[in-house]
Amino acid sequence: MRRHDRRAPYAVALAAGALVVSACSSGGGGGGGGDAKSEGPGEDKTVSANYSIGTAADAAGPAPEVAGAKKGGTVTVLQRDAFNHLDPGQIYFSDVLTDQMLYNRSLTSYKIDDKGRVKVVGDLATDSGTSSDGGKTWKFTLKDGLKFEDGSPITSKDVRWGIERLYAPFETDGPLYVPQWLSGDGNAFRKALPDGPYQGKHLPSSVLDTPDDKTIVFHFQAPHADTPYATAMPNIGAVKADKDGQRKYDNAPFSSGPYKVGSYKVGKSLTLVRNEHWDPKTDPIRHQYADRFEISFGHQFADSTRRFLADQGGDKNALSFSNGVAPEMTEKVLGQQDTKARRLLEIQPYVDYISFNTTRLKDVKVRKALAYAMPNGQILQQNGGATAGVVATNYLSPAMDGYRPTDPYGKKDKPAGDPEKARALLKEAGKEGQEIVYAYANTDVQQKIAVVVTQALERAGFKVQKKEIDSNTWRTAISEVGNKFDIYRTSWGADWPVSSTVVPPLYDGRQIADGAQNYGHLDDPKVNAEVDRITRITDVKQAGAEWQKLADRILTDDAPGVPTFYNRLFSLWGSGLGGVKYHPVYGTVDPTGVFVK
Repeated sequence: MRRHDRRAPYAVALAAGALVVSACSSGGGGGGGGDAKSEGPGEDKTVSANYSIGTAADAAGPAPEVAGAKKGGTVTVLQRDAFNHLDPGQIYFSDVLTDQMLYNRSLTSYKIDDKGRVKVVGDLATDSGTSSDGGKTWKFTLKDGLKFEDGSPITSKDVRWGIERLYAPFETDGPLYVPQWLSGDGNAFRKALPDGPYQGKHLPSSVLDTPDDKTIVFHFQAPHADTPYATAMPNIGAVKADKDGQRKYDNAPFSSGPYKVGSYKVGKSLTLVRNEHWDPKTDPIRHQYADRFEISFGHQFADSTRRFLADQGGDKNALSFSNGVAPEMTEKVLGQQDTKARRLLEIQPYVDYISFNTTRLKDVKVRKALAYAMPNGQILQQNGGATAGVVATNYLSPAMDGYRPTDPYGKKDKPAGDPEKARALLKEAGKEGQEIVYAYANTDVQQKIAVVVTQALERAGFKVQKKEIDSNTWRTAISEVGNKFDIYRTSWGADWPVSSTVVPPLYDGRQIADGAQNYGHLDDPKVNAEVDRITRITDVKQAGAEWQKLADRILTDDAPGVPTFYNRLFSLWGSGLGGVKYHPVYGTVDPTGVFVK
């Protein structure tokens, strides 16, 4: 559940002009730039075949060589925001998700080919896992030759330690799927190991078993077909017990990947240098081309874009994991011929919505009228236009496995909204002139969006009361169940390309709580029952299609909100770098094959 804009779920990725956080996935593709005027991702990126579970052969290293790659040199990375964590157990935002790929390995991970196709493969593990007991039990075997940065071997006990430390009270910001699946929902799982492993206690083998140095067995409380995706989260990896400084581990993670921390000045800079004990023969994903990555913080989008455009001196070897092209510089970037080979324009796994508070707006016809009236195209334009995203037609991003381009509210044909249809629905409901309390953050972009949304709703026959909220308290205000607003902007990104990380958190009525993500407060027993049914499906491909069907049914039958646009990453880098591609799951630049020409 990487929200676009929340602290924990997955990522603060930044599309051009739009804050997009996390959860975690995306629509594929890598290499050159896309067409800013295109309707969306290419066909190969929207079909279910783009995502697959790899075999043991796919998990074998080394990773395929990148054409033209050379060893040596320094890659400079310009980031706007300082990393909030380095501890893999605490990582949930897309910029640090990207960074950790260089020094951290998980049980499984994502292997991405040059066409943006994604396979979930064994990373530390020999394959993507073997299930039994109807999908409740999952077994992983570690590869030979795995080592930490000090040359000591990585064993199943280190993976167990990495997982059990997630139970400790200070591990709060990362994804918690695996510990919750093992020991209980919400924060109830912590009762199973309140101090983590730090007082010498461990989970019983009936829950998490490590019968030998190579084997890890999960015994979940219920079936979970998407376990290979969950074990690709950065916190399902190895942590060496005597190097675990608990809270201090945030500043000194112990590497299992091709790079290790050379120096770290919190809030200012991070240097990653070669880890000489990383063995490429064990790794199907990463390379170790550059000598080092020099990462610095505090670079606004305009600053990084200007430097990439100028392409001078050391900036020729510079990129950003998540800074997008500054919206005001979009035309200049697109017009400068030498940028064509060094830019990305890709659909991300993040979706912006306008949520409708169903607790206050009880008449579904009123909510449907709002959906028809919403000016998706104008909202997108205020966020930066075609390079910031694509007009959304349904709840799920095209980056999701099982996605279909359904469009029940006709947004593709009428991106400015359909006021006539909206008026007719209001008249049917006897609610002409319905007053709507519209809450929005007091940022420049959201203030402009408030103008176009208000005008569109007034054309449709609504009366709008605008409520401006301080952006510092915005997230808290809209996530209160008892809020006094009717509509408000929300956003979400999936943790992996299966909509089990989208539909349940956003629309399961049992997840209504202050701070939770069911922003529309939808509580439909039929939806809740379908969530349970689809969760029990043991074929992750079949489940993907079923989640899409349920998402469409919620949109048409319940209308707890309307999607407005699918986010895009519009990224630029220096001409001295090669091997830059897009990471479809994280929605950022993929650094694993980058080299200095």
